[in-house]
Amino acid sequence: MTVIRASRPVDGNSALTAEVEVESHGLVGRQLGSARLPIATRLQVPVVEGDDRGAGQVNSLVERVAGASVLEIEKLVSELQGLRDLLRRETDRVQREMTGYVHLSDAAMKSSTIIADSVSQWKSAADGGRAERV
Repeated sequence: MTVIRASRPVDGNSALTAEVEVESHGLVGRQLGSARLPIATRLQVPVVEGDDRGAGQVNSLVERVAGASVLEIEKLVSELQGLRDLLRRETDRVQREMTGYVHLSDAAMKSSTIIADSVSQWKSAADGGRAERV
């Protein structure tokens, strides 16, 4: 871990600020790299006795912020998976309904054809009976 210290601090906190910024930059890079792993496999970064309090506080803050973000992302992923499952179930249901409507439509067409043929036969039979009377 590289720590940059100011050679001539302007005020008493400038060196500490520069050191904390460098430390936090390194921690953020490590934290983002470990964010790709599942939460259970991540290990806490141990605080070495040589670290100053500011770096430890930044480390703690970064871990809390990153942990909350990772939990929120995992929650959103879980919700999206639930929605995906819902959409798949609805797709299957709509396909079953459409298949039922296709069968119903075919049956209606066949019934209409049978009725039309029967009516035409009755009509031709009725017309034939009139022709014999005349």
